Amino acid sequence: MTTADVPVEADWERAPSLMDGAMSVELTAAQCDLKYWLASVPHGTLQGHVMGHADHVQPLAMMRTPGPLNTALKEELAYRSLAEEKATRVIGHLVALAPDLACLEFYATQLLDEARHAMVFRSHLLDLGVSEERLHQEIQELAKQDSDAILDPLEAFGLRILRDEGDFIGGVLALTVLVEGVLAPAAELSEQKWRIFDPAAADIERGAGIDEIRHLTVGSSIIREHLLAHPQEKKRLLRLMHEGFALWDSLPVDDQLLRRENLFQQGIDEHSHLLGDYQVWPGRRLADTSARERITTGQQWAQRMQSVRLAFAGLEGTP
Repeated sequence: MTTADVPVEADWERAPSLMDGAMSVELTAAQCDLKYWLASVPHGTLQGHVMGHADHVQPLAMMRTPGPLNTALKEELAYRSLAEEKATRVIGHLVALAPDLACLEFYATQLLDEARHAMVFRSHLLDLGVSEERLHQEIQELAKQDSDAILDPLEAFGLRILRDEGDFIGGVLALTVLVEGVLAPAAELSEQKWRIFDPAAADIERGAGIDEIRHLTVGSSIIREHLLAHPQEKKRLLRLMHEGFALWDSLPVDDQLLRRENLFQQGIDEHSHLLGDYQVWPGRRLADTSARERITTGQQWAQRMQSVRLAFAGLEGTP
């Protein structure tokens, strides 16, 4: 397969950023079937690199030694690995409940994507000095508190909708809008902020971000198609969406992000000479940003992206 055969949105070199792609690309489940995934992702997105980055792309040496940057990235990767593992398990219910083959094949590929994300986030901890023997124990030590406080309530919400109520479209809404729609901008920021210190981690995020473009756009397309066929469902889905937003607002996500960004800020203060004029977003040098500014910017990105995707899906407004 040549690069020209790979769709632009799935190609490592040509795909837009996660934020740009999530707000501009339009894809359907019928387009993103198993044939699409097999033809596009292994060699188009991953370029044959199973672990998400080329062998020669590695963290800077100081990232492997104890310090605030090492701790910040290990906490992030441990948490992300647990989040992706939970997503993989929940998506199994979407596969089982899929109303047609297009949705079945799409969510089968998303299940594999999320399982791969969990694997590469987990495995990169080995490159940061965690021993293979202690890997799973260290993930628990690094992320269990955040997982219990944030991921468990989100998982319970999703399982109630999918496993207990058998609500396929409600599950699509919960996954697309309330989980990935909130977390994706943070992943975009993560790719940019680790690019100098750990280009391997940034490449891992880049590959996951290309996958997320597909997940977000197809998920919102499925909701849109459902509402066009069943407009009477809009009020119910809006109520479910606002219930999910209320749940999200009750979780200690800001505390978690501030803890990690404060560690990252300590790393910037210690190693700012390595950053030079590198811009974390257009017009803003990473070395000049603060922990709160990075968090606020990520939240603004999330709000902007959600507004676009919700309008596309037909879920703007109140129930």
